[in-house]
Amino acid sequence: MYRLTNEQYLDLYYYMRLTREFEETILKLYRQGKIVGGAYTGNGNEATAVGSAFALEKHDYLFPMHRDMGAHLVKGQTLRNLMLQHLARGNSLSKGRDGTGHYADPPLRIYGNISHLGAMVPMACGVALASKLRREGSVVLTYIGDGGSNVGDIHEALAMASVQRLPLVLIIENNQFAYSTPVAKQKAMEKYSDRAMGYGMPGFTIDGTDIEEVYQVCKQAVERARRGVGPTLIESVTMRMHGHSAHDGADYVPKELLAEWRKKDPVERIERTLIERKVLTPSVKAQYEEKIQATLDDAVRFAVESPYPPGEEAVVGVYAE
Repeated sequence: MYRLTNEQYLDLYYYMRLTREFEETILKLYRQGKIVGGAYTGNGNEATAVGSAFALEKHDYLFPMHRDMGAHLVKGQTLRNLMLQHLARGNSLSKGRDGTGHYADPPLRIYGNISHLGAMVPMACGVALASKLRREGSVVLTYIGDGGSNVGDIHEALAMASVQRLPLVLIIENNQFAYSTPVAKQKAMEKYSDRAMGYGMPGFTIDGTDIEEVYQVCKQAVERARRGVGPTLIESVTMRMHGHSAHDGADYVPKELLAEWRKKDPVERIERTLIERKVLTPSVKAQYEEKIQATLDDAVRFAVESPYPPGEEAVVGVYAE
């Protein structure tokens, strides 16, 4: 059992609230026509993203998916950079070439998601191998959705990670739907974590709305990887409360299913817990809300006022000089 201080619990709460408000802001900007392309949210997934990344150390590597905004924040990414990225500005980390989380920030050891689902896990596996050869003592944490976990790349990466005992932790985010396909039509086994047995690695299924459980299991897996024992597969059971992206109304999701999962809202859950423990007082909550709003306002203002990349930049970095 890894003990957390009251200050750490408040950090978890802050990151989850910041994630929720950031993504709600992204949706508003999308509807205003200020974001072109896709806009993805992790509503319902905040505990998984924040709790898992909170288990990492500064020198560990993070390969987040598009519903893991909280993991970016925990790892040290700024709201300004994330807002610049979503608004595809010229001074963003991808120089305006992308409007979502497809970016790399080597100093923070964050390597954003790859659209070809499943392709990121072999890359994370390769970084884990390189880290092991360099004896860095670092761990690589990456994610995949329930649908993406069926891609062949996942099998190849996990087979190698297991045989080589690589410091890799893979979280399968069971969001109940792969776009519009329910999990019942994706797998025959009871749990996604059952697949771990075939690779000879530990497998766990956790409540992805309970940040304490997420943190404890992920911390155990991270420390196991750091000791050189090998990888771990974790299935985090959550619910994708919004559509696949902002354009998707998710009419295929039964309303009663959403209503049931709404009762398990991870942000409301940690808030209730900390209030009951008298850790989150009304004054502390008000301070956090003020800080979150001020940080968001600053990030939006900075990004909106930042320039788009000049046209001639479009071919830079594409072909060898």
